[in-house]
Amino acid sequence: MPILPAVQKKNLAVVGAGPAGLAFAINAAARGHQVTLFDAHSEIGGQFNIAKQIPGKEEFYETLRYYRRMIEVTGVTLKLNHTVTADQLKAFDETILASGIVPRIPPIDGIDHPKVLSYLDVLRDKAPVGNNVAIVGCGGIGFDTAMFLSQPGESTSQNIAEFCNEWGIDSSLQQAGGLSPQGMQIPRSPRQIVMLQRKASKPGQGLGKTTGWIHRTTLLSRGVKMIPGVSYQKIDDDGLHVVINGEPQILAVDHVVICAGQEPNRTLAQPLIDSGKTVHLIGGCDVAMELDARRAIAQGTRLALEI
Repeated sequence: MPILPAVQKKNLAVVGAGPAGLAFAINAAARGHQVTLFDAHSEIGGQFNIAKQIPGKEEFYETLRYYRRMIEVTGVTLKLNHTVTADQLKAFDETILASGIVPRIPPIDGIDHPKVLSYLDVLRDKAPVGNNVAIVGCGGIGFDTAMFLSQPGESTSQNIAEFCNEWGIDSSLQQAGGLSPQGMQIPRSPRQIVMLQRKASKPGQGLGKTTGWIHRTTLLSRGVKMIPGVSYQKIDDDGLHVVINGEPQILAVDHVVICAGQEPNRTLAQPLIDSGKTVHLIGGCDVAMELDARRAIAQGTRLALEI
C-alpha cells in the first residue's frame, strides 16, 4: 500500500505502544500527521514485550528495534511512563485507542488467593513462581506461559548446537536422513507443571497448524502434563480444587497461573465518545480474542493510510 501525504493534516493521539499502536503511529506520521504516542509503561512494545521472552520468539527484539528507529525517523512524539486521561486526550483532533487487553479472570472461588497469578504477573512483572504450578487455560497464552516456565536455565534462546541436540539433528550430515542416532534430547522442565482446560477437546487445538505440534511435543517432552475436561471448584491454602472425569482432586501447587483469555481495555473510549470526540479502536482494544500481531499491525497500518 502506498504511503501518500495526508490531504488534511491532523493532531492525533495514540494510546498504547503495542503492535497496532506502533504500526499506526509511524505510518500516520510518515503521511504528515502530528502524532503523539502514549504508553503507561517504560518501553514500547506492549504484547511484543511478553512474546519476546518466550523460547523461539526472540525475533521480536528485532521488530522492536525497527519500531524504535522508525519512531525517530518519522518524528512521532513518544511519551512513556504516561497514563493519559480522557481530559488530556480532548485536546487532540482524533484519538486512536490501541490500549490492548486485560487478562480475563474466570469466576473461581478463591481467585484472589495469594497463590493466584495472571500471565502478566509472570511474563511482564516477573513475579516469583514456585516449583509446582497449575496453568488454567490451554490457548496460545497458556502454551507460551508453559514454555517460559518450563525452560531449563535462564536463557530463552538457543545456539545452533543446542537446537540440533534438542531435536535430534545430525549437523555433521553423517547419518541417514540427517537424524542423530540418539534422537531428540529435550531437557526436562525444572518445575512440575500441569496445564488445564475446561473443554474436553485436545489441549492446544487452536494453535497454528504448522507450529502447534512443536509446542505440544516440546512441553510433553519436558514433562508438562495437559488435562482437558476440567471443572474448577476453588483455590485455597491446600491448592487448586478441581473435578477431573467426575473425580474431585486437589492439586497441591505453589501457584495457579491464570491464562484464561483476555478482554479489550476500552476504559477511555466511552468518556471520549460522550464528549463528542472521534475515537478509533485497533488491535486487542478492538478484538481481544486470539491476539495476532500480524492482524494488529495490518489494522493499524490500514487506518493510518485512511485517516
